[in-house]
Amino acid sequence: MKAITHRMSKVFAVLCAGSALAVPAAAFSAAYPARTISLVVGYPAGGSVDLTARLLAEEMAKRLDQAVVVENLGGAGGTIGAQRVARAEPDGYTLLLGSTNEMVIARMINTAVQYNGSSDFTAVGLVGSQPMVLAASPRSEVKTAADYLQKVRAATPGTYNYGSSGVGTALHLAGEMVNESTHTQVGHVPYRGVAPMVTDLISGQLDFGVLVLSSALPQVRAGKIVALGLTENKRSTAAPEIAPLAATPGFESVDINVWFALYGPAGLPQPVVARLRAALDDTLASEQFRARMRDAGAEVARPGVDLAAFQAAETQKYRGLVKAARIEAN
Repeated sequence: MKAITHRMSKVFAVLCAGSALAVPAAAFSAAYPARTISLVVGYPAGGSVDLTARLLAEEMAKRLDQAVVVENLGGAGGTIGAQRVARAEPDGYTLLLGSTNEMVIARMINTAVQYNGSSDFTAVGLVGSQPMVLAASPRSEVKTAADYLQKVRAATPGTYNYGSSGVGTALHLAGEMVNESTHTQVGHVPYRGVAPMVTDLISGQLDFGVLVLSSALPQVRAGKIVALGLTENKRSTAAPEIAPLAATPGFESVDINVWFALYGPAGLPQPVVARLRAALDDTLASEQFRARMRDAGAEVARPGVDLAAFQAAETQKYRGLVKAARIEAN
């Protein structure tokens, strides 16, 4: 009898221990977030991803009743920040504002990237996007997309060049999409960032360049560079005066942008994901957030987009562009 009682006591103790472990997990989900959330950005302060993250963090903090702090971990085309989040504890306190480059393109062209943009993250939701701009140096005397096409088609292949912020970036691949669509061979000049490329565009050392809209607009409106058209096949509310390239014959298949999305590490608890998605959807529906993003040159995503499915489609698109550009993984 004593032996049976002793065994029952041990079973009861094990069950109690299991319950004790289960309670904190449930409490954790219900109480989330209970402390400051870090929103990692894989780029230095001041760029389009950083600006989007700061606007998002401010609005998400209001809805989560907890501070959301942007952490800039720039380097390696956004991959250092992304890798930090991929390896973080999946507790909802380390998130990533990821963009096209590090979440889709990087692993296609760089064998050193140690994470998978799909399987190593929990896709929370799409935040927004920005078109890019094909721009010309004022010294090129090219004023429109039609002028561009006439000039480059009349020249020997390789006579003219376009700049981007680096090999394999969305800006580079947008330039290759222009080449593919127009059946032209404008050479690619990679720069270490947008600033030196803009300097060369203004001075005439570079013929053409591809920039995100937020980087291009101040220079365009100051008359320092010429906007030939948007890479996205629709007008932007931030710059309705700039027509899509696709509106000009020869550019019809040009349709590409840079997007931003919210991620956590793989394995985020479902209640945490649900809390983050609810806060994100409410933010995306906010007219204040939409207006501030519009002022920054970006369009806000509609609430409820299936980010995983969207990213899978984007991966297929960019895989084709990387192949067309003959970019080999190194």
